[in-house]
Formats: sequence, structure tokens, C-alpha cells
Amino acid sequence: MAEEKKQSNQLRLWIWRSLAIILVLVFFATRYMLRGQLVVRESQVDREVLQNTISTNGKVEPEVNYQFYSPISTTVKAVYAQAGDKVPAGKLLMLLDDTDARAREATAESGVKAAQAALDAATHNGTQEQRQMAAGDIARARLERDQAQHDVEALTRLNSSGAASASEVNAAKARLQTAEATLHASEESAGNRYAPSEVARAQAALAEAQANLVAARKIVSQTAIHAPMAGTVYSVDAARTEYAEQGKLLMQMADLGNERVRAYFDEPDIGRLEAGQKIDIKWDAKPGKAWHGHIERAPVTVVTYGTRNVGVVLVGIDDEDGALLPDTNVNVTVTTSSEPNSLSIPREALYSSSGKPYVFKVVNDSLVRTPVVTGTVNLTRVAILSGLNEGDWVATGTLSGQPLQEGVPVKAVR
Repeated sequence: MAEEKKQSNQLRLWIWRSLAIILVLVFFATRYMLRGQLVVRESQVDREVLQNTISTNGKVEPEVNYQFYSPISTTVKAVYAQAGDKVPAGKLLMLLDDTDARAREATAESGVKAAQAALDAATHNGTQEQRQMAAGDIARARLERDQAQHDVEALTRLNSSGAASASEVNAAKARLQTAEATLHASEESAGNRYAPSEVARAQAALAEAQANLVAARKIVSQTAIHAPMAGTVYSVDAARTEYAEQGKLLMQMADLGNERVRAYFDEPDIGRLEAGQKIDIKWDAKPGKAWHGHIERAPVTVVTYGTRNVGVVLVGIDDEDGALLPDTNVNVTVTTSSEPNSLSIPREALYSSSGKPYVFKVVNDSLVRTPVVTGTVNLTRVAILSGLNEGDWVATGTLSGQPLQEGVPVKAVR
């Protein structure tokens, strides 16, 4: 019984060993079969225009844009244009209630007249009434001086004949001196009534009053909004009878035939940008359509834009057709370099070991590891300077996900 059990165990062990050997053989056989049937994707080395590009976002803006704001807190009386209207230069677009503005204009005009009168008085030694009174005072003082002079002369003659005393002569002379002093004071007052500093203050007051009048008239003119040029009204932000606070945006218009894009490039890409580089512009609202332009001005500084540090680039649109609306967000792609006859391969065909690039060239249905020297690299292609020839085929990967190995026989698909 024990002998039968021992034989049974040995048989079972032999069976398990046999199964293990069979599994190992199957594994290696399968691996060999797969090795012999490795299916790879391949691509031909070809010459093409190889471009290096940078993509980012931007915003459309008119080159000439007009924004109209309420000059005072008032009511909108009438609106004569709607968003999308093309208007000629000079057309009345909106009218505001100007009652308060005209009242301020009248007050400013009154202030100018008062300041002008004050300056006239300061520069002409008083008002007309003051000048007339001064002239009368001078005339009276002269009469008194002349009379005193006559009295002195008469008493002097009488004194020489003994008909008048010396004291009477002296009293007459004192009256003459008083009359002359009074005349001199009247003439000085009439000729120098205002000091230079008072004239300067009057001139400053007039200048201020005139500035206030100019400002008041400007506000009155701004209550009637006219188109400063021919263009398109693209935003109307106030309706008839609506109350508008001072500074409220009322309307926007621009020449939509002359627009540009303000693009925002990340700081690491700024060094590759130059004026004149070609730009492709796409707008998600019009899929399949593209506009073309060029960099008008490269970044001159780095600014914070949201969470990014960017350089602001102004892009001129070369084929402007008026379809791009102001303030729309667009996608911008700039071509930083272009090689017109470059030998290139897909990026996925390039490998690197210890910093040395290589590819797997397909030769007679087998993989050959081939060192290469690369040039320009963009998102999808790599320029090959040496190591490959036009018409060679390189493996870009396997369909099974297995790694590429030199010497492995392959079946290529394209």
C-alpha cells in the first residue's frame, strides 16, 4: 500500500515537471514566433518645408477705436445708432440731456465777464466811474493849487508895499504847499491805483474763468455724440431715457477694416520673436477659417497676465476682411523659423542614448540602429543633417507596444 502511494506521488511529480517544461517551451516558442512577426510602423525620410512655430492666445482690437463716455450725470434723450451699424463721419449717434451742462456754461460765461472787468479795472487804474471820480478830484486839486499860487503872488506884492504882513504871506505859502501835495496825491492815486501783484492776480483769475468756460463748452458739445470718422458701431451700452452716471461707457465704434491682434507669449518664448515674423490667426467662432498677419512690434518688457509672465506682441492682420470682431479671443501661431528643403523624419522615430540621437532604420525587413545628427525640431518633425538619406525608411514604433531592437526582423506597415 505504501509502495503504491509512493509511486503515485512520483507520477504526480513527474507530471508537474513535464507541464512546467512544456510551459517554458511554449513561452520561448511564442516569444520566438512574436520576434519573427514584429509589426512596426514606418515612415520614409523625405524633404519638406520644416517650420518651427509657437502658439498662444490673443485678443483682437481696432487700430483706431473710439469709446464714448457720459461727461456728466444725466439722461439719455435719444439713440440714433445700433450695434453693427456702419455710419459716416459726423453722424449723430446719441443725444444726452444738456440742461445742467448749459447752465454750467452760462455760469462760466458770467465768470469770464466778471474776471475780464476786474482785469480791465486793474490795468486801467480802476473802473470808468473810479477814473471819472479821480479826474474830478485832480481838477479840483489843480484849481485849489492855482488859487493858492495866485494868493501867494498877490500877498507878496502887497507885502512889498506894506499893505500885507509877512505872516499873511507865509500863511498863503503854506496853503499853496498843501494844495500842491493834495494835487500830487490825486495824480498818484489815479495813475497807480493797483499794484503789479494785484494786476497779476486779476490776470490769473481771468485765465481760470476762461478755462472753466472752455471745459463747460466741451461738456455741452459731448452731450451730442457724433461719429468722428466713418466706421462701425460695435457696442451700444445705453438706451433712451436711461440715466447715465458721469463716466459711464455709452457707445463704442471703430474702423473694423483696420484691426490688429494683441498676443501674449510666455516669457521663455520671447527670445525667438522678431518683427516681421509670419502669424496665423484662428477664431473658434469661425472654424476652418484662418487669417494671416505679421509681428509689428516685438515685446519690450514682461508683464503679468493672469497667472502668466508674458511679452505683449502687436500683430498686424494682412488679409483683414472685417469678420474679426473687437475684443474677441483668438489663437495665434507664429513661425519662428522655416527651412524650405529640409530632410526630416517624424519626432516619434527619434531616440536618444547618453545625449546621442539615433533612429531604427528599416533595412531588408530588419531594424538597424543608426546614429543621426539633428537640426530644427518642431512639434511633429525633426530635421536630419546627416546619418540618413532621402528615401530611407525608419521605424516609428510597434503595433504591439513592444520596444524596438536592433536586428529584429520586422513586418512594416505604413
